[in-house]
Amino acid sequence: MNSSYYQNRINQLDKEIADLETKIAAESKIEADKSMRIINTQKSITKYTSASTVSMKMRQIEGYNREIARAQQKRADLQKKQADKRSQRAKYAIDLQREIEKENKKNLLEQKKMQDMYEQKVEALTKSLNEALASNSSTTNLYNQTDESEYDVFISHASEDKEPFVEELVHALRDREIRVWYDSINIGWGDSLRTQIDSGLKKSTFGIVILSENYIKKGWTQYELEGLFNIEMTKGKTILPIWHNITKQQVMDFSATLAGRKALTTATMTADEIADTFVELINSKNNDKTDN
Repeated sequence: MNSSYYQNRINQLDKEIADLETKIAAESKIEADKSMRIINTQKSITKYTSASTVSMKMRQIEGYNREIARAQQKRADLQKKQADKRSQRAKYAIDLQREIEKENKKNLLEQKKMQDMYEQKVEALTKSLNEALASNSSTTNLYNQTDESEYDVFISHASEDKEPFVEELVHALRDREIRVWYDSINIGWGDSLRTQIDSGLKKSTFGIVILSENYIKKGWTQYELEGLFNIEMTKGKTILPIWHNITKQQVMDFSATLAGRKALTTATMTADEIADTFVELINSKNNDKTDN
């Protein structure tokens, strides 16, 4: 059984308990109504009432008493059913809580397993890169870069987020004369997606990663992110995260490494403000080069 089963049973019992409550109230109303009729009938009997009328009214009172007895018995039966259903509901509520705890534990274990696999993959990539550097290999690596990059920034994003945010950010960056690698601009009809992305990653100084619920579900974004991590391991700070319609817990579940970084968020900043912040970063980097 899963939590949905127990929740459905509880919902059904709540409905049945409410229906019984309505029926109990109806029987109580019958009992009160007949009791009032008995009182009124008794009041109508006076010393002037004929014997035959008194006899008739006494039969009426006996009939009312029988109806009251039936209503009381039916109400008692309904209350017993209601008590049984309340008891069932309490049991299902315990089962539901137990099942929710079990499912939460399972989800946490699965999330930890995914996180461990991701961290192991990053660790393996790091180890591989360090070994290549230690051996002074002259083999050209996809992510070996010169100081002069063709693009200032590579935009890593999910296609579902193009509208309205990503397109707006790209326009804001280009308006500020930032050299942007963006798939809609740099990948032409018939081009190889993987080849063009590899080239864009290799030729970009920074990578803006627009983390969203859509992003963490994509395959291409994982490929791009791994490429950016590789670049960062050789060049230092490269990945610039932006949180877009996503919570910190979702980022943490996806990548503890990214969750620990300072990020900009579309919840508090516009595309223009983010573009201005990137310009400040570029200017700061250029000033550092000049000073050196």
